[in-house]
Amino acid sequence: MSKLGTWFTLIFLTSSGWLLLAQQNASNNDEEIPVIIGFRSAPGPGEEAAVRALGGKVKHRHTLVPAISGKLSKKAIEALKKNPAITAIEPDLDVYALDEYGAVWGVSQIGAPALHSGGNTGAGIKVCVIDSGIDVNHPDLSANYKGGYDYVNNDTDPADDNVHGTHVAGTVAAVLNGSGVVGVAPSAEIYAYKVLGASGSGKFSDVIKAVEACAALPGTKITNNSYGSSSDPGTLVRQAFDNAYAAGVLHVAAAGNSGRANGAGDNVGYPAKYSSVIAVAATNSSNVRASWSSTGPAVELSAPGVSIYSTYPDDTYATLSGTSMASPHVAGAAALVFGCLTSDLNGDGVVNNDDVRLRMQQTAQDLGAAGRDNLYGFGLVRPDLACGTVSSTPPNAPSNLQATDVTKTSISLAWTDNSDNETGFELQRCTNTCVTLSLPANTASYTDTGLKRNTTYSYQVRAVNSAGASAWSNSITVKTAK
Repeated sequence: MSKLGTWFTLIFLTSSGWLLLAQQNASNNDEEIPVIIGFRSAPGPGEEAAVRALGGKVKHRHTLVPAISGKLSKKAIEALKKNPAITAIEPDLDVYALDEYGAVWGVSQIGAPALHSGGNTGAGIKVCVIDSGIDVNHPDLSANYKGGYDYVNNDTDPADDNVHGTHVAGTVAAVLNGSGVVGVAPSAEIYAYKVLGASGSGKFSDVIKAVEACAALPGTKITNNSYGSSSDPGTLVRQAFDNAYAAGVLHVAAAGNSGRANGAGDNVGYPAKYSSVIAVAATNSSNVRASWSSTGPAVELSAPGVSIYSTYPDDTYATLSGTSMASPHVAGAAALVFGCLTSDLNGDGVVNNDDVRLRMQQTAQDLGAAGRDNLYGFGLVRPDLACGTVSSTPPNAPSNLQATDVTKTSISLAWTDNSDNETGFELQRCTNTCVTLSLPANTASYTDTGLKRNTTYSYQVRAVNSAGASAWSNSITVKTAK
């Protein structure tokens, strides 16, 4: 037989009438493609026989739609398309389980999934969510909820009648269960201490009680404080946080939403402003500070806080923005770093909250002006870098950075990647101020969009990994079109 095969004609009497099919012999070994075949009327045994006679395989005969699914060769598909009894031949596409990470851009932005895949999910670390309570029955929170107290109503049920605390708790530790969302530390233990009522307000006296309760828990503890006041509540509140920190509790707090668009001023709230508390600023998906994020010398770390999707009461989910949403990213990150850090960094002979705090500072992705600044602190929290095992920084800086295309609102860039051990790149863009964009490993090009017309921008790029960063590449200056 020739490689072209032989042609033949098939005529079947089916439930929809005579079905005329012409096709090559299936001995061609033509590739079989999964398809769904639509008919003008409900298919029956005759239609199935016709598909099989063409060398095809029948998987299902459907009833809600007049169709048969199975596999056919490319040539059989082309022949069937011409037959008036057939209404459509469509590919039978693959479907996949929904990716929890796809819904929570912030969790991915700080590199948490890499740690999850390696088995570090914050197991055994206690995170005290001092807030408006949580929905303890939410399917993404119930497994990790271990207890708490309602200081507003003075009972043991910290039910959330505001929504804020439930959203915060999901970012910290929503479980990795194949649905809904996933938190930064999906196996961390959640303790909910309700200090905010239905209106979203509360008293610092209740905050002191919540900090006391958290400090009394056995094991490693972190507090998340997504609330604040522009007024200093006094020495007693500060001492409560300081004393708990001295006892080993790591405090994380929202810096506040009182920032100016130009980034001027010192407007970090309390308790974030205390030296014993990590003050967290909010960034968007481009690693740019939110215009309302509070600024000042107390800002220590930055984290995603714009359009954050997380758990909501009554088994639902919602999107919120604020430094309240940024803080739990850092609290969850701290749980992961507690889970991986084995070296004493501050010289006191033990691995404790001081070491975790220092490690997160050292490995933060620098944003804005070089070094610590009043807008971003040390930069974007990166637990993946804090827990990395790379022993040396990328040895060679990227080179030959150049603009390959320029429009009114975008600049396309390309460079040569000279390292083989980077986990990503940092691309710095400067106008009056500088922002740093995080890019994946093995990246050699990037298109910067949303720019202003007739404006000059300067760029440089460097390779990064958990041990640090390479030198910067050559710097270029590019002006967008008018």
